[in-house]
Amino acid sequence: MTKIYFFGECMVELRELDDATMGQSFAGDVYNSAVYMKRCFANITVAMVTAIGRDRLSEKMLTRFKREELDTQFVFQHPSKVPGMYFIETDSAGERRFTYWRNDSAAKKVVQFLNDDVVEQLTAADMFFFSGIPLAIIDEDSRDAFWQKLECLKLAGVKLVFDPNYRAQLWVSKDDAIAQFNKAFHLSDIALPGVEDLSVLYGIKSAQEAIDFCQQYNLEEVVVKDGPKSVITLTGTERHSHQITPVTNVVDTTSAGDAFNGVYLGARLSGKNVFDAVQLGAKAAGTVIQHPGAIAPLVAFKQAMSEAGI
Repeated sequence: MTKIYFFGECMVELRELDDATMGQSFAGDVYNSAVYMKRCFANITVAMVTAIGRDRLSEKMLTRFKREELDTQFVFQHPSKVPGMYFIETDSAGERRFTYWRNDSAAKKVVQFLNDDVVEQLTAADMFFFSGIPLAIIDEDSRDAFWQKLECLKLAGVKLVFDPNYRAQLWVSKDDAIAQFNKAFHLSDIALPGVEDLSVLYGIKSAQEAIDFCQQYNLEEVVVKDGPKSVITLTGTERHSHQITPVTNVVDTTSAGDAFNGVYLGARLSGKNVFDAVQLGAKAAGTVIQHPGAIAPLVAFKQAMSEAGI
């Protein structure tokens, strides 16, 4: 069976429902992508690689993973750490503002759980997905070990997929982020960058420039997301621009790129061509942004994707 591991952090999400009430859920970029992939492609084994705690919220998080039918074999439970948490606010255009509490996040310690036996088991995967966010939060003294483990996976034939999500507040400096992102690009087989992230770090201003930038690396496949404007792909020497129909009813842009990533990769793992995979990913992103929070309601999301043909 086709299998993909999503490496990173899931957090406790808080959202104001009214002046006196908070809603609580779970979200995080790699987790969001995993959820949306599994909802669309039941035949793919979708697994999380992360660390949580042993507290009540961690147990609820683990239960949610299982409810979303994610493989939890490598969801490790740290004896003293807890999940990170964030509060999300959105403006009238659906744009987001976050307040974070993650200094004691268990996910910062996940690399210490990846011993040789675990890495050997991870080599059974078809893909291993990671983003710039777990790169930022894992302990700095664990980064060399992390890259060594990824090299083992690559040597075993696992395709490495990198989404360069950049959050400035998570890094000591921009130079530090660039150094780590460069390593990720060099090692990866597939990259899923957004123009906005590359613009901040590398001064890239357009999707075409992003494709040109990625060509310096030995990437098999590049998918550049430029918000609601377009998606540009590069596979081998074939470069294509894909037009996306913008959504007018934007409620919350949280997780749009994550949904695209999960469904795009699920489509590719299921044998669909790049053109169809882009359109399915765009449909997922367009559906998610019409609902509040990172994870859209199951029924509404599945209905929309069913109408798209999956």
